[in-house]
Amino acid sequence: MSSPSPSPPAPAEEEGRAPTKYVLITGGVVSGLGKGVTASSIGVVLKACGLRVTCIKIDPYLNTDAGTMSPFEHGEVFVLDDGGEVDLDLGNYERFIDVTLTRDNNITTGKIYQSVIEKERRGDYLGKTVQVIPHVTDEIKQWIQSVSSVPVDGQTRPADVCVIELGGTVGDIESMPFIEALRQLSFSLGKENFCLIHVSLVPVLGVVGEQKTKPTQHSVRELRALGLTPDLLACRSAQPLIGSVKEKLSQFCHVPVENILNIHDVPNLWHVPLILRNQKAHEAIIKQLNLARSAGPPELRDWTDMAESYDNLNNSVKVALVGKYTNLTDSYLSVVKALLHASVACSLKPSIQWIAASDLEDATAISAPDAHAEAWETLKGSSCILIPGGFGDRGISGMILAAKYARENRVPYLGICLGMQISVIEISRHVLGLEDADSEEFNKDTPNHVVMYMPEVSKTHMGNTMRLGCRRTFFSKPDCLTSKLYGSPPHVDERHRHRYEVNPSFVPMLESAGLHFVGCDESRNRMEIVELQDHPFYVGVQFHPEFKSRPRRPSPPFTGLIMAATKQLGANSNSSNGFVGASD
Repeated sequence: MSSPSPSPPAPAEEEGRAPTKYVLITGGVVSGLGKGVTASSIGVVLKACGLRVTCIKIDPYLNTDAGTMSPFEHGEVFVLDDGGEVDLDLGNYERFIDVTLTRDNNITTGKIYQSVIEKERRGDYLGKTVQVIPHVTDEIKQWIQSVSSVPVDGQTRPADVCVIELGGTVGDIESMPFIEALRQLSFSLGKENFCLIHVSLVPVLGVVGEQKTKPTQHSVRELRALGLTPDLLACRSAQPLIGSVKEKLSQFCHVPVENILNIHDVPNLWHVPLILRNQKAHEAIIKQLNLARSAGPPELRDWTDMAESYDNLNNSVKVALVGKYTNLTDSYLSVVKALLHASVACSLKPSIQWIAASDLEDATAISAPDAHAEAWETLKGSSCILIPGGFGDRGISGMILAAKYARENRVPYLGICLGMQISVIEISRHVLGLEDADSEEFNKDTPNHVVMYMPEVSKTHMGNTMRLGCRRTFFSKPDCLTSKLYGSPPHVDERHRHRYEVNPSFVPMLESAGLHFVGCDESRNRMEIVELQDHPFYVGVQFHPEFKSRPRRPSPPFTGLIMAATKQLGANSNSSNGFVGASD
């Protein structure tokens, strides 16, 4: 993964245009406070004020990107249009602010050091001793200023504000070069171009029942010792802060009371931008950044309607999510959000039933009969079944059983990436009679590789070697259900992340069994979408539609799944009689 071109100097400001301003989000006390949601929500409010916003996420780990990291380690790997495999917080930014980011919007220690070492090998430093200061810190500053100048909202001019989230917790040793670079950047830009918001925790001790400010005081002291002084505090708490607590924080942290924000627990995350608006966070930021001439009052009527309408929903739909990484729900964060968007569009709340695929397997009936029985009871009690992406052979037999159950019992089914391949393997085994049908990923020796390794993909390197990013899928059957869910376009552009694909040699046999390949790539050899004939909703997609789902623009395959689960598509919607539209 290369740096942006690589590490070009920040472009000269256009004549008459104010320079891009920066809002830095740091975190203290503990990790997992919601810095990503805070950064996204700040972006929402500033955008609602008429400002154009871009975002950068800094991850201090040594990995070049998130592509080779286990979902159990770091949650899902979010994929961007340009093929960047990035931190899941960039997914929050895209969904909340409705922008299209690039891989360079995710900065890692690995990327920075890789770029510095490449420059050293080329002799760019002219024989100097290469050090963390100034060479690494200069690289970080150049990267930030370069990336912040790239529009992410479809326009041609740079954004007004760049929101930067620094991952980890203040005091972490791996983030020290970034802290120093940001200190230097804030000093060179001046106070009117740099605003620091520190996210901290105000806990309540169970015995005392009092909101404690000492952790935040120590966190701010640590930050100030490193040369950065917060302009605003964003305090996380279970309940709203009482007035005396804010006054105490103001006194000991040197932050005005009106600049102490309280992000308390809310019914759903869409309320966070509204909390910030109600506490006039935008006014404090706009004042700090001297943007009063460019910004107006925040227009959040649609966002308010969205947040409040969700709270007022009474009905839900049970979705069985059969996966490999169900112990950490962040592993499927974009899938969860896409289900939320689609369900809300159908005036429902999603009730996700988490099922570990391995619990459905016959072997589990012997080793853990209670878990096996509970998994099958949950599956059979759900209105629809979704199998998301994944890698490796653990739990594959359970996924095949779930797909078989959906097919035989006419339960709405959506398979994403691996989930589509599972449907191909299941039908090959149980309908075509190819008992040894399998994926080359799971069984290299079977003669019936119905899913095969993509010929152009590296077999020796894991990082950045898959088919990645936004690719075009053409509908080979324009009257198919999936095409109609998308609005009957000739093609769709969706994001991909896979090494394996359906073996085109088996396509005629599979289609004879009723599994129709209705979407493919421009070569017509790479299968992208499958639909099962004479089934209410049985769809598989090789791409990941969840990555482009937005609160007000839900992903069509997810919407179709929810509509089918609640009988809004009509019976037999993909039969030979054609599509039956949504019921009134």
